[in-house]
Amino acid sequence: MSAPIQLRLPDGSTRQVDRGTTVAEVAQGIGAGLAKAAVAGVVNGDVVEVSRPIDADAELRILTARDGEAIYVLRHSAAHLLAMAVLELFPGTDLGFGPATDEGFYYDFHTPTPITEEDLPRIEERMRRIAKEARPFARSALDREGAKDRMREVGYELKIPHVDEIPEDEITFYDSGAFTDMCEGPHVPDTSLLENIKLLSVSGAYWRGDASGQPMQRVRGTAFFTKKELKAHLHMLEEAKKRDHRRIGVDMDLFSLHPEGPGFPFWHPKGSVLWHEIEEVLRQELLQRGYGEVRTPPVLSDELWRTSGHYDHFRDNMYFLDIDDRSFAIKPMNCPGCCLIYGNRPRSYKELPLRLAEFGHVHRHEMSGVLHGLLRVRAFTQDDAHVYCTPDQLEAEIGDMIDMTRKVYAAVGFEEPKTRLATRPEDAMGDPEAWERAEKALASALDHHGYEGRWELAPGEGAFYGPKIEFHVTDALNRSWQCGTVQIDFSMPERFGLEFTGADGHRHTPVMIHRAIVGSMERFIGILIEHHAGKFPLWLAPVQAKVLSITEAQNAYVADVAERLKQAGLRVESDQRGDKIGAKIRDATLQRVPYMLVVGGREAEAGAVAVRERSGKDHGPMPVEQFVALAREQIEART
Repeated sequence: MSAPIQLRLPDGSTRQVDRGTTVAEVAQGIGAGLAKAAVAGVVNGDVVEVSRPIDADAELRILTARDGEAIYVLRHSAAHLLAMAVLELFPGTDLGFGPATDEGFYYDFHTPTPITEEDLPRIEERMRRIAKEARPFARSALDREGAKDRMREVGYELKIPHVDEIPEDEITFYDSGAFTDMCEGPHVPDTSLLENIKLLSVSGAYWRGDASGQPMQRVRGTAFFTKKELKAHLHMLEEAKKRDHRRIGVDMDLFSLHPEGPGFPFWHPKGSVLWHEIEEVLRQELLQRGYGEVRTPPVLSDELWRTSGHYDHFRDNMYFLDIDDRSFAIKPMNCPGCCLIYGNRPRSYKELPLRLAEFGHVHRHEMSGVLHGLLRVRAFTQDDAHVYCTPDQLEAEIGDMIDMTRKVYAAVGFEEPKTRLATRPEDAMGDPEAWERAEKALASALDHHGYEGRWELAPGEGAFYGPKIEFHVTDALNRSWQCGTVQIDFSMPERFGLEFTGADGHRHTPVMIHRAIVGSMERFIGILIEHHAGKFPLWLAPVQAKVLSITEAQNAYVADVAERLKQAGLRVESDQRGDKIGAKIRDATLQRVPYMLVVGGREAEAGAVAVRERSGKDHGPMPVEQFVALAREQIEART
């Protein structure tokens, strides 16, 4: 009999089992209900399949459909199910990679004949047929040469070079019926759990994202544990289509995208109103919190980017050019320019904390295949700030940034953001002890400013120069978006030789905090458009009211009302066309104008307007001055 081992369960209890007992067997020992519901296990923090034997004392959790990690196991398995179906329907296909994502899964294929949108229903039908067969997922391991031979046997040529990049000596495979794939796993017990799937799209891709490499096709889909969850998600996707910021941007004449500038949005007057209103909210907060606003050049020598560390860690995403036989870069970030401003003259501890804000326009190279309206662009403006302070001032400054973030998000209509603390990554720059101090300072600030017990740890996801707090907002469709960040940086001030004279008369290096509230202005506005479906609160709406004439006889009065509203500080348009009033109301509703002020003969005689909201609610006639007072109250309160 195998030597016993001890397993500690989430409730603090322990179970003694034989060495080599599988996760499934442990679940069965706890109860038949748990054994049936088990999707995977977590052994000492690693997610594994239920068939995995446990060979040493360990902490164990059994994952069921109710656990967050389980959905990724399900979707990863669904990606394999997709590959099974494609290989059966398109013999001779070579496989790329097929990961789970937050929204579903995808798999990249190189097929003998292209996959089209028309092929998706039959691929999906084949997936459902395989799911009903309850094919088990079986794990095996080979050495490097064995793994290469295995892939040659099944015709997976693209993945063979990848074997040498895998750090582990053992290369794992998962088999399901006649299908095999090189994969880390884990997977669900068998394909019967994969009936609630839906294929969503097919698009072009490149092998490993290299545009000069093998063209591939990416099939995307989603999967859930229940039919109800899948139905709700598909409904959300339909709602997302209606809220697509690119379509609403056209309806409201906010911005446009052109092939002459891929990834470089063009802002129209109404879109610029949105931009400036958000900037104004931020600037009011900056003024109250003692920030000075700066501007740094868009092009700086590459020596600067070598000093900052961006050249080594970020150059593949940068644009370079030569000027007078010197190499320059278009800035991808604002922080090095701010360091030059700080270092421009001697500094005293009496100046600290020094808070420098910048609405800085930056450029980053993105693959054309990932560009997406305002949400993924190549040129964008960050609401950056860089604060230089002493270690003792660190927590108070971070707390102030947390407070500012919450206020700005509430003003534009988001509820309390969720927070994550992202810690030291593998390519981190600087002293590990300084990283540890920075991580503790961020954690302490979160705990002392309303997030104790409510923030999530994200190990290894910090920036290369420092750990960070991430702020995630949830939109009207329950989608999470990471926007704001607060990052501590002990390294860059040292690299730039930044100093201040302390109270002791000696020279010291300041701590640098990188801070963005909305992040990219472009992306934030895209998120806001979709969150509000273009129906912005009155203070933010590009056009706040539209005056509509019922007949041409009221046109002079309409023009007079519009002018009076403009003089009162409202953003107003008028519609004096000869069209019927129903058509004018429909047009104003399509443009998401908050208030439509209808004017007929009676309103013109009485010096009034009939007030109608875009929701259809009718307030009836009221004097113009009364409407102005109503609108001003809402605007000033930012409700």
